[in-house]
Amino acid sequence: MEPRILLFLFALGTILLYTQVHGDRSFSIDYDNDRFVKDGQPFRYISGSIHYARVHPAYWQDRLNKMYAAGLNAIQTYVPWNLHEPTQGKYNFEGIANLTQFLTLANKTGLLVIARLGPYICGEWDMGGLPSWLLRLNHSIQLRTADPTYLGPVDDWMNVLLPKIKPFLYKNGGPIISVQIENEYGSYPACDHGYVRHLYQLFHSILGNDVVYFTTDGPGNEMLKCGTLQNVYATVDFGSGGDPLVPFAKQKEYEPHGPSVNSEYYTGWLDHWGQKHQTVDQDKVAKTLDEMLKLGASVNMYMFEGGTNFGFWNGANAAFNPQPTSYDYDAPLSEAGDPTDKYLTLRKVIGKYNTLPTDVPPATPKNAYGIVTMETMTSLYDALDTISPYDPIRATYPITMEDMQQSFGYILYRTILTHGYVHPVELSVPGIHDRGYVMVNQQPVGILERLGPTNVSIVCNGNDTLDILVENMGRINYGKYINDFKGLVSNVTLDGIILQPWMIYSLDLDRLIPKASLPRQRVTNQQAGQQQVPTFYVGSLPEITIPQDTYLKISAKHWSKGQAYINGFNLGRYWPTKGPQITLYVPAPILKPSPANNTLVLFELEYTTCGDPDASEPCMVEFIDTPILNGSVPSRTQHKKVTYYEACFNCWGYLLAMGLICVSMPIVMILLKVSCKNMDKVKVDVPYGNI
Repeated sequence: MEPRILLFLFALGTILLYTQVHGDRSFSIDYDNDRFVKDGQPFRYISGSIHYARVHPAYWQDRLNKMYAAGLNAIQTYVPWNLHEPTQGKYNFEGIANLTQFLTLANKTGLLVIARLGPYICGEWDMGGLPSWLLRLNHSIQLRTADPTYLGPVDDWMNVLLPKIKPFLYKNGGPIISVQIENEYGSYPACDHGYVRHLYQLFHSILGNDVVYFTTDGPGNEMLKCGTLQNVYATVDFGSGGDPLVPFAKQKEYEPHGPSVNSEYYTGWLDHWGQKHQTVDQDKVAKTLDEMLKLGASVNMYMFEGGTNFGFWNGANAAFNPQPTSYDYDAPLSEAGDPTDKYLTLRKVIGKYNTLPTDVPPATPKNAYGIVTMETMTSLYDALDTISPYDPIRATYPITMEDMQQSFGYILYRTILTHGYVHPVELSVPGIHDRGYVMVNQQPVGILERLGPTNVSIVCNGNDTLDILVENMGRINYGKYINDFKGLVSNVTLDGIILQPWMIYSLDLDRLIPKASLPRQRVTNQQAGQQQVPTFYVGSLPEITIPQDTYLKISAKHWSKGQAYINGFNLGRYWPTKGPQITLYVPAPILKPSPANNTLVLFELEYTTCGDPDASEPCMVEFIDTPILNGSVPSRTQHKKVTYYEACFNCWGYLLAMGLICVSMPIVMILLKVSCKNMDKVKVDVPYGNI
């Protein structure tokens, strides 16, 4: 038999085998009837967002089971580029980054997948998922545009990611029915359609026609104008409370034919440090969901399971409001993946449209392991040679964390002062990104913050050592300020004189704490209740027979701000003095059954009661079985915008008082006219109340 015939028969056999295994699987848009079509049948999805990078891998199946039990037929997930390519050209698809394992589990569970591949994702994730090393390539890089400095690494990344995605397309037997191009691009001021078109062509060249490509934007003209693209289906996102016909009508202006789709229906909302915990009424969420489903719309609930910003992965919003460790989001499944009242309420609504499985999986068991006494381990200075992976870099002026090839955590800047001052002079650090702990000769003298204060008064001698430990608190993830450099991003002055040169220590807690290689040395000269040298503290949990979920309560009574590790796993940031989050979620898989020891390490940045002879309680933390995410937050002065009429009324009151001592009323009117001129062009901030 001729080789050509053999080749033909082999190809035919392969096609027949593929058809037997996968059948005639297809997913597309029926534009004539305004609907999706799956395997030739009308289809609409009821989906929920879950981010695999915010859930311990051992719990992926548990969360997927609970989402399936709620009546969902699909899930939606982001793919964070910076998680998978932490260093340029070096890729990570292991552990919590094992994307293919997550997709395999979703498929086995019977859940379709809506994949949001970026490269930008937002998601309250550091720098919106973009890797920080992009900033080092060119300080003027134009992110999310066709700038070649940006687009080159994007192409490299997508040529790694997309081939991994292709086998999981629905047509190929996988769960992925649709793929998003970029993310809410209409909210970004660049409005570079050439960039988005390039992404579409790149996706299409690798994934082909066997998937529905879509965009999502807010239901406004400016957002949809810049966020949509020909041949890519335009969807919208919005929350509860209004008439869903209104945003869907706006979608129809840009997509006259096809299904109504809300790609981000907000079940809750995000938190920020120092602001009250956000919640959204479950009945309100259920009502709008019911209205959308009654219209035949496809809906994805953002979030259905929020999860946790483990480690340093949280993002921030401009001007600079970082998000906390918990990403609970007031979602139907709690941060620990437990069904809530909101879950049961929404499940009842979904049951009107989808067949529900009979049972709801139970919450994971929780345990209150009790009080753990903490002991001083070592100070920042005693551990410096250990936690700095290499010798300090010497530079005339400060250089950023990104230029130090460091993405997260802490960095120490040191200079030797050449002048002494017997009276207090101002140390000014206007480029502090984001929080700085200032020490002179290893003695704390103040704390600086990005939004102020950025200066502190010090007294010093010539040859004194000035240290500034800078904390990266998460890069801005939304809007035009995502080029968010960290560390010291401008010069430092003392009494108006620029300080130089500098020694800069890159610190790597994540690499060294798991090895338990920190030295143990007695820390002296720490005064309780005052700013202290950043210090490591250690404690051991009680014996654990069967590891269960728990919550680490770090009270403001004993602690201020820092980072927590259990068995080398970076739980995330704690900041009980700022709130609202008081507890850190501890998933059972990171704990060890006895006789193994479970070790807790805290890196406390500001102050503790540890070592205070007058303290009423020992230096301690507590493991409890319920979360505290709505703790008290500091009161703050709010400002409101004043209208032209209010401002002029204030002017009138002021000038009326002046008029009592004026000789002539016409003079008063002239003053009034001058004072109120152009007030409609000025924003006047008037402080009111303390909340």
